[in-house]
Amino acid sequence: MTTRTTPRPTDFSLLYETDTPKALRALPEERLDRLAAQIRAFLIEKVAAAGGHLGPNLGVVELTLALHRVFESPRDTLLFDTGHQAYVHKLLTGRARDFDRLRQAGGLSGYPNQAESEHDLVENSHASTALAYADGLAKARQLTGDSERAVVAVIGDGAMTGGMAWEALNNLGAAPDRPVIVILNDNERSYAPTIGALAEHLRQLREEPTDSIDWLTASPPPGAPVAGPLPVARNLFELLGFAYLGPVDGHHMPSLEEALHMARDLRLPVVVHVVTVKGQGYPPAEQDQAECMHAVGVLDPATGRPATSSGGAPSWTSVFADELCRLGERHEDLVAITAAMPGPTGLSRFAARFPHRFHDVGIAEQHAVTSAAGLALGGFHPVVAVYATFLGRAFDQVLMDVALHRLPVTFVLDRAGITGPDGPSHHGMWDLTILGAVPGLRVAVPRDATRLRELLTEAVTHTAGPTALRFPKATAGPDIATLRQEHGLDILHAHGVRDVLLIPVGPLASAAMEAARYLAGQGIGVTVADPRWVQPVPAALTELAARHRLVVTIEDNTRAGGAGSRIAQAIADTACPVPVRVLGLPGSFLPHGTRNDLLTAAGLTTTGIVHAVLRARAALAHQPQELRP
Repeated sequence: MTTRTTPRPTDFSLLYETDTPKALRALPEERLDRLAAQIRAFLIEKVAAAGGHLGPNLGVVELTLALHRVFESPRDTLLFDTGHQAYVHKLLTGRARDFDRLRQAGGLSGYPNQAESEHDLVENSHASTALAYADGLAKARQLTGDSERAVVAVIGDGAMTGGMAWEALNNLGAAPDRPVIVILNDNERSYAPTIGALAEHLRQLREEPTDSIDWLTASPPPGAPVAGPLPVARNLFELLGFAYLGPVDGHHMPSLEEALHMARDLRLPVVVHVVTVKGQGYPPAEQDQAECMHAVGVLDPATGRPATSSGGAPSWTSVFADELCRLGERHEDLVAITAAMPGPTGLSRFAARFPHRFHDVGIAEQHAVTSAAGLALGGFHPVVAVYATFLGRAFDQVLMDVALHRLPVTFVLDRAGITGPDGPSHHGMWDLTILGAVPGLRVAVPRDATRLRELLTEAVTHTAGPTALRFPKATAGPDIATLRQEHGLDILHAHGVRDVLLIPVGPLASAAMEAARYLAGQGIGVTVADPRWVQPVPAALTELAARHRLVVTIEDNTRAGGAGSRIAQAIADTACPVPVRVLGLPGSFLPHGTRNDLLTAAGLTTTGIVHAVLRARAALAHQPQELRP
């Protein structure tokens, strides 16, 4: 395996000259190493300034160069599974000069994006999907007689642990007349090291001599004719019907181009096993044992250290991680499960403290949920920690494998609501809608760090069915004190007559409190109530609503089917005439941008809440007297 340190060029002139696939194919081979060095230096400089996925892209520089030299995008289709490793692809398809606005509002997406380039076909950045897209594209081209355009799918060994990848391999390997090329980018990692039997099989392939094809003389049954020598497949991919090329040094251009030309010429389903180093050429990334600088914030490129101190308020994830460890000390039945993201979800601390009660199942959310159901059947209380956007991948398992059996499984949804720069596929804005359809599931949304600790404790001690708890990608702000409690509700503010009831969901309580103080200054009576558990809707909340003239709910979930719509339905079911205004995220795919900017655009800040209340009161004032509550 070739390992080298990237020289730091003083300019990026060659990169700017070679920013189209056509120009790259015309570049003399002897200049490729210089181009690769410029690309790495460029990535380090730009990602350090804006944040983003650094390690994955440093690892695929030579591979992406080879892909664009051997195949003719967009005539040939290049699909990047997950897509966070597509920065090099963007540089080579005319977008290098736009990288100063990477992951900023109105700037380049951190993932492939159809609106940016004809070279980007698939935008979904959830893992393990590229092979299924490739299968469908190959079928479409077969049906139209378009057999000369290659379909190439790049998938990491981490993403290969997902069930969808194996469902697609099952179809692709059985279709020799649809020659999809699968590029297995094996860097032994997703965020964390790749786990399971597949990881061990790939390790064996990496260490196996290239001339180790075995031959076996079969032992026939008694009386049967003696068989001749039979070839024994070297690996699982060959057994599934694929030709197999590799392992190939993923940082050696001649080897890569030779393997890709061979794969194209075979005109069969083929797996090209490419071995790369995540973070290649940047010592801080190569030495980061936890994640190889998979995703970084703004940092000092010379040292790889964060540009600003991480002091101040802890993140929601950090608060959860510490509390789960504390609960693990008290409850020996508590186990934790992650789908290949122990660090980002905060479970790495639990894993270090209780290694025998921690399970990383790979990028396999469906399996994670049903495995948790099995653990619960066996007498344990599993905590499944995932990003909110990824829980949707396992909805059937939550519904039928956990909730139907009333099992005590707790789902902790990190990155709920607006996540910011990662864009539409990473905003966690549908979980309250999805989970709202699950019978018997209780959902808590903490407003501050103290409530997170309280609600997590309540969730893991609840034995009558599943629970869920959600929080955003942000720092946990100051605690918001409870004025008084009413039948499980936290009353945070009560001023004047019972005119307006504000019901914020979780961290939006801070903006609601500021809005309440402003409205009170305008002579409007306001109550702010935090339900803590938003599903099922507490009876005390509908009773409180009936004592007000206007109810306004506030959440960072889509308005369709979210907490606000369930609260409105619960109020309507009591025949209470009080009007309800539901504030939330629009029913559309939101672009990347800062969390604050996107919340502002959705009217979920103090100003937006105040305006919504004033508009609703004005509309009520114009209603006929007999229609007013």
